[in-house]
Amino acid sequence: MTAYPHTPVLLQAILDALPERPERIIDGTLGAGGHSTALLAHCAEASLIGFDVDDDALQIARPRLSVYGDRAHVENLSYQEMTRIAATRGWDGVDFILLDLGVSSMQVDRAERGFSFAKDGPLDMRFDQNAPVLTAADYVNRFDADDLADIFFEYGEERFSRRIARAIVRNRPFYTTAALADVVAGAVPRNKQGRIHPATRVFQALRIVVNEELNRLTQTLPAMIDLLRAGGRLAIISFHSLEDRQVKQCFRHASTEVKSPPGMMLQERSAVVKLITRKPITATPAEIAANPRSRSAKLRIVEKL
Repeated sequence: MTAYPHTPVLLQAILDALPERPERIIDGTLGAGGHSTALLAHCAEASLIGFDVDDDALQIARPRLSVYGDRAHVENLSYQEMTRIAATRGWDGVDFILLDLGVSSMQVDRAERGFSFAKDGPLDMRFDQNAPVLTAADYVNRFDADDLADIFFEYGEERFSRRIARAIVRNRPFYTTAALADVVAGAVPRNKQGRIHPATRVFQALRIVVNEELNRLTQTLPAMIDLLRAGGRLAIISFHSLEDRQVKQCFRHASTEVKSPPGMMLQERSAVVKLITRKPITATPAEIAANPRSRSAKLRIVEKL
């Protein structure tokens, strides 16, 4: 295959973020391998482990990385497993870790994956299609209006969450993305509909809860920092405020030293990283024009002390 459906975002910024002469790299969200192939080409002495649960993406990534021989290793696993897998390969530390969070254009463009209302397909939304977890259809067809409203508000920041949830319960069952999007759009007052499709935040919320995206990120961030060697860097690209807020808070906590004033019994801690990006790196106008997906991308980087 010579044409790849996913263009890696902020690629030059990622290459610029690399520490000097990295030997061990982990790509926690391998996808089609765009970032990983560039990293291996750029770092002639480095080996890389790439993680992804999406079988479709790995069918593209594996042959792309195979040209790098035993420098590249592909794991059909979640990035939550990186510490364990690194240990099995004898890696006691890593020089660079990358996460490119969210859904890829390749996943969105395939209607059968059920991520997009722009292409009608089954309401699935699982990154790992073999995972025995609830699909988006299970959530909208089984959960009551209050629970759905909470999901839409918490994970989609949808201000009309209760109106939308009631409309879903009245009109279910739903089996396709287009049918759900139509009902969601009808529940949002026309004079309150902004520049994005009214179903955008609802679809985001369902995708996040189906894949437990925020829980996985929160649980794994400290372990990724622990896995870095001194001078190693962790770079995370996020695409919405919920993810970016989690990354920002974790990085701020890990980079802050706390000393107890005399006479007080505060728990002290040392900073374990330094912030490389106090404000997130975003795409240039030229990149946004070439790759519209990059418009909402935010890159934050820390370095292990």
